[in-house]
Amino acid sequence: MKPIELLLRRNILSLKPYSSARDEYSGEAAVFLDANENPFNQPYNRYPDPYQRKLKEKISKLKGVDVDSVFLGNGSDEPIDLLFRVFCEPGVDNVVSIDPTYGMYQVAADINNIAVKRVLLTDDYQLDVEKLLAAVDDNTKMIFLCSPNNPTGNLFNVDAVEKLLNGFDGIVVLDEAYIDFAPGKSFLPRLNSFPNLVVLQTFSKAWGMAGLRLGMAFADRVIIKVLSKVKYPYNLNILTQLKALELLDNNEQMNDWVRLLLDERKKLESELEKLNFIVKVYPSDSNFILAKTNNPKEVYNFLVKHKIIIRDRSSVALCEGCLRFTVGSPVENEKLINALKGYK
Repeated sequence: MKPIELLLRRNILSLKPYSSARDEYSGEAAVFLDANENPFNQPYNRYPDPYQRKLKEKISKLKGVDVDSVFLGNGSDEPIDLLFRVFCEPGVDNVVSIDPTYGMYQVAADINNIAVKRVLLTDDYQLDVEKLLAAVDDNTKMIFLCSPNNPTGNLFNVDAVEKLLNGFDGIVVLDEAYIDFAPGKSFLPRLNSFPNLVVLQTFSKAWGMAGLRLGMAFADRVIIKVLSKVKYPYNLNILTQLKALELLDNNEQMNDWVRLLLDERKKLESELEKLNFIVKVYPSDSNFILAKTNNPKEVYNFLVKHKIIIRDRSSVALCEGCLRFTVGSPVENEKLINALKGYK
């Protein structure tokens, strides 16, 4: 990895972050008269902890990482955007991304005026390490990976990810939004082995907190310190922090949900394979299934008429004819299959 000073934008290196009242004092007190807050309507009258200390402590224990290696954002979209803002000079630098993958990387790049070099996955949706590294030039600051990948649903080969981490001297962003559905495969336990690795995870999927907008980034403490310097002071509101602290006490509930969804995924895969208009059901390590059909738009519109919404991915690279089915509750999945059985 290049020295962090050579990867960061110059203005970020010299940036003096905004100092809030809660930066100057973070302990317990009887009277707070430092932040011009309304003294009534507690606890919502107070600004939230800008560094989410209690929440980070709980997450660091849950994930088995040092608390200084944790960044919390407004969904994963915030750390994705921040990574572009701290490492990439607009109109100069570029990033390399796989194709197909999660569309927000491209959107964040476009917003920040950063070029994206897209490298196709192999026919079996795995990484082509040689082509990814060949796409890198002197102005490439980051490589974006999503594993399990969206929309293909599969994990990437561990050795291939390692080769990228060792062969690229910039930042490798590994988005593990769906990793809870592929247990034991996360790179988090190896975070300290790769100073150029940023792992993204979320509470939107397995934890059922999509409405709270709580995303996580894990990295070397030097990178986390930079992200924390650039973020808006109170990026996570007090309602999100309080509710997340409450929900994270029920880890067994999340495990039960994951087990149920994995069982339902297996059943849904089996039922989809029985349908004569489904050409192929791709293996999934996530909470969704990618399936190929000869008439994707017809099937999509047919389900819309039945008030069932899926995702048409047929216009995405390497996903011609494909539809993406989120694994729902047993009742929802049954409604989906019953509706599909009535197609033609």
